[in-house]
Formats: sequence, structure tokens, C-alpha cells
Amino acid sequence: MSGSGGGPGSPGGPAGDAGGGAPPLPSPRAAADGLPREPGTAGGDAGGRAAGYDHAALRSLLGVWAMAVCSAEETAAVEAHLPGCPECAEEAERLRAAVGLMRREETLDPGPGLRSRVVDACLRRRPADVPLPPWAAPYDAETARLDALLRDMGESEWNTPVPLRWATGERTLTLCGVLAHLGSVDGLVATVLGLPDPLGPGAPRTVGDRTETAIERCRLHGPPFVRNKWRAQSRNIVRAAALGAPGTAELTVDFTDFRRAVPDALTGRAFACWIHAEDIAAAVDYPYAPPAPEHLAPMVGLVARRLPTALANRRRAGTAAPPRRLTAAGSPGRTLHLEVEGRGGGDWYVPLDSPAALAGPEHAVARLALEDTEFCRLAAGHVSPEEAAAGREGDEEAVRDVLWALFSLSRL
Repeated sequence: MSGSGGGPGSPGGPAGDAGGGAPPLPSPRAAADGLPREPGTAGGDAGGRAAGYDHAALRSLLGVWAMAVCSAEETAAVEAHLPGCPECAEEAERLRAAVGLMRREETLDPGPGLRSRVVDACLRRRPADVPLPPWAAPYDAETARLDALLRDMGESEWNTPVPLRWATGERTLTLCGVLAHLGSVDGLVATVLGLPDPLGPGAPRTVGDRTETAIERCRLHGPPFVRNKWRAQSRNIVRAAALGAPGTAELTVDFTDFRRAVPDALTGRAFACWIHAEDIAAAVDYPYAPPAPEHLAPMVGLVARRLPTALANRRRAGTAAPPRRLTAAGSPGRTLHLEVEGRGGGDWYVPLDSPAALAGPEHAVARLALEDTEFCRLAAGHVSPEEAAAGREGDEEAVRDVLWALFSLSRL
């Protein structure tokens, strides 16, 4: 990303050039003498460069100029004309905006899968002395991608407000605060792996309290300190996971509200890193691609496996329909067929009446289809069940309950 030629939101970066190659629009106030002009006239050197083109001809060139496909001579003539003609300058602004809507902005940075392909190619030539466990790869990749985004941040952008939202609330932090939040929660994984707690001895254990402590400390240090501490910790977590495998996979991380084995915990932290990186990128108006398919797939699988428990929790809370029939553990029960489409997706059968029921295609009463990134953003609380682009068939109540159960998985 550092080779993109401009930081997030900067005029030189991809997000700052909606016209996709056309030069900045000259201001109508840029006439040499500052006086208003009649349409078709220009002053000083501008008039000389526009010679040979009347107002009608120059106006007819505005569309191709906005799309950056004029010849060099035509471009010079149009740009010489615009400062002295408010009428054409206004039309040029409208056309440039329209061209920006026609083009899908894309980052100049390498795609999310490039790093994995390069590393894989290197490892084929020279295997690693200590291989990285496959379950640590998504966390390794997503923290590296976020770090690449942060590398291009200007000093002022670290105080950019970043809105965060989840199923039960929303909050705005600075970019620095978001990074402090990520690092404080990752610290719960770090301590299980034998690393020091980033908040120090005696730090709180709940996610909420740790976030508050981290944000307060963030205010006492500059952004470089926060970023360096977060990045050093993420690298140390990956290193400890590799050095401790396979025994590390048997350890459990206590997040207070739930417990999770280290592989699932790191997959969940990779998911959080991606989602909050998208929050940061949106706040600074910078495009950010989803994870590579091989890293997205474990995140989708983790979320899908959590759905039966999430549905049961909503039922206990009275926010989901009661079971249609009592189903003993291990017995066949009503099932929803979940299809997650895309290269990171797959098929799952979700038990509807009991999380311990046996689910399978022969007992399916409904089908729900979602694209892989849409599925994840719904689980992150970034898309509501009403807004989700989902295909559905069969029992509408079952589909609705599963969509809301998926949404309920989101948290700060």
C-alpha cells in the first residue's frame, strides 16, 4: 500500500480521484484578472491556449474531457477555457461527478491474496523451519493488511472519528482508539500463549473494561506508540502460535462472555481485524478489499457453527419463535439449509428446535442463501436482517429467526 502514491483520502490516492485520471478541475475563480467572463472568452495565456476553439466546440468536448480521453491539444484548450467560463465549469463539475459514479474505485494496493501466494511460493522453494499452523494464517494475513493500511496514515488522520456499530449499540472512536480496542482484546489471546498482557498486570478481563482502559492509555501516547505496540503484539501472537503448535490448539481463551479454543479465538480475532479495518477505511474514504478466500472461509465456518447456540439464546430471551417440537439431543429435527455463496462459502445445516439436534437435508424446512461477505457483515452488525441481500425459501419464520440470530452474534 505504501507504493500507492498517496495516503487514504489524500488527493493523490485512488479515493481522491473520482474522475479516474482526469486532472483536477480548474476553479472558475482562476481567471488571471479575477473578473467574470462572458461564455466563450478567456484571458491571458489561457486565451492563447484555447485559440481555435469557440465556446460551442469547447462545450462539446466537456464529456470526453471528464472521461480523460481528449487529445493533449483538446485537454489544454478545455482547461484554458474553464477558469473564465462559469457556465462550462459548472457543467464540467457535473460531468466529472457522473464519471466518478460510473467507475468503481479500486485500491492500487496488491490484492489480499497476493501476500499468501508469495509466501506459499517462497515456502515451496524453502520450507519454514517452524511452519505456521493453518488456523493462524487468517489472523496473520489480516493484521498484516491492516498494518499496511495504517502505514499510509497521515498524522491528522489518526484522530479521524471512526463509527462502530453492532447489534445492540454503536460508538464512535478515533482511529487510534479502534486500534487500542483491537489490541486490548487480542491481549486475552496473548496471555494464554504466555505473552505479557498489553495492559499490564492486574488489567481487567472483560472486553468492555479492557477497551475503556486501552482507550484511556491511548490518549497518553502518540499514534506511533499505539500502532507499534499493536503490531508487535500481533506478530508475537503469530510466532507463539507457531512455536507452540500442536499443543497451543488445545488451549482455551476466556473472553468472559464465552470461551473459545485458541484456533477459533484467532479466527475470531482475524474477523474482528478485517471488520474494523473496513470501518477505518470507510472513515478515511479508502477502498479495502475483503480477505482472500482461503482466509475468509474459516471466518464463515466459525460464524456458521455458532448459529445454533445463538438461535437457542434468542429463544431463551423470548426474541425468537419457540420450538415447533421438542427434540432430544442427537435426534433428527427441523433444519434450515444455509448456503453461503462465493469462494469463501459452503453449505451448513442449522438445527432449528435444539442446538443439539441432528440436522440434515432430509429434515430441511427452509433454505437461506447469502454471499460470503454479506454473511460476515450481517454477523458483524454492519448489515441489518431487513437489509441483507438473501435468497430464501420455505418456512419464513425459520429464515427470519436465523437471520436475527446471525445478526445477534455481533458485538463491539
